[in-house]
Amino acid sequence: MRLGMLDRVVLASAIGALSLVGTAGVARAQGHGHQQDQQDQKDQKDQKDQKKQKQQKQQEQQQNKQAQQQEKQHQRQQAQEAQQTQQQERQHQRQQAQEAQQAQQQDRQHQRQQAVEAQRTQQQDRQHQRQQAVEAQQQQRQERLHQQQAEQAQQIHQQQAQQQGRQLNRQARLSEARQQQLIQEQQARVTQYGTLLQEQERQAQQQAESLRQQKRLAQYRYQQLYLDRLRQQQLAVEQARYYNYNQDPYFYSAPTYRYSYSGRSYETNQYGADLLRQALNSGYEQGLQAGQADRQDGWRADYRNSYAYEDANYGYNGFYVPRNDYNYYFRQGFQRGYEDGYNSRYQYGRNTNGKYQLLAGVLSTLLNLRSLQ
Repeated sequence: MRLGMLDRVVLASAIGALSLVGTAGVARAQGHGHQQDQQDQKDQKDQKDQKKQKQQKQQEQQQNKQAQQQEKQHQRQQAQEAQQTQQQERQHQRQQAQEAQQAQQQDRQHQRQQAVEAQRTQQQDRQHQRQQAVEAQQQQRQERLHQQQAEQAQQIHQQQAQQQGRQLNRQARLSEARQQQLIQEQQARVTQYGTLLQEQERQAQQQAESLRQQKRLAQYRYQQLYLDRLRQQQLAVEQARYYNYNQDPYFYSAPTYRYSYSGRSYETNQYGADLLRQALNSGYEQGLQAGQADRQDGWRADYRNSYAYEDANYGYNGFYVPRNDYNYYFRQGFQRGYEDGYNSRYQYGRNTNGKYQLLAGVLSTLLNLRSLQ
């Protein structure tokens, strides 16, 4: 009996204990479940945070990767730009080197050209000096020859003057007063002419330089010969101060001819008439040479542009006729001689033993002397 009750007590105790245990367990279970929920929420949050962080990290990695790619692309672009800059710089340097080389070549070519021109100028100068030396020698020979001819001519002239003087003594003579008047006019004319020759030579030197610059060498050589004759004439004019006018038949011979030009008439004797003939023939000969020179130089025909035509004193010594009269007839002969020389013909003159003179008919027509007797 007691055993049964004891069993029941034990059972009840056990049940109570179990009940307590179950209640505590339930409580513990409930508490544990709540904690589990919190833990789950926390885990979920942590997972979300981790996922978010992972996403952020992935985004950062992707951004970093894009930044790296952009940086690499920027570096490549910079490298390309640097390479292009280097290429442009090298091309610019090559171009500068080529330009410098071309400039050096041009400088060398210019130096060679200058050297050639300098050499040519030196050769021309030496040739000109040799030519001047030859011309100086020719001038000296011509001066000696001229002196000899002048002496011979003076002797012949004196002999002729004496003969003519004896003949004129039997003819009409000018009065003493008229003779002195002619001598005084002659002396004044010679003095003025000497001054003119000095001035004409300075002008001729200027024109000669112009001919050299124009490379008219043939005309330049001709003018130099013309100037040589003017210098000889100047020496003759200077010696005229010692001339014995009283023994010259011209100054006591009566006029025997009349000539006219430009609407005016003049009178002269045989000596004046001879000088006018000389003016025409000298003009023709000088015009012939001037025309030939212009033709050789390939210059246009223009006899008025010649210094000889402008001067027109070639062969004039200041005696017997006024200079203007001599100049007029010289230019008449010069014009016709120039046309013949430039056109390589002999329409107005002829060559007689190396001496060029106007044809007799042309000379007579141009001079048109009329006898007063």
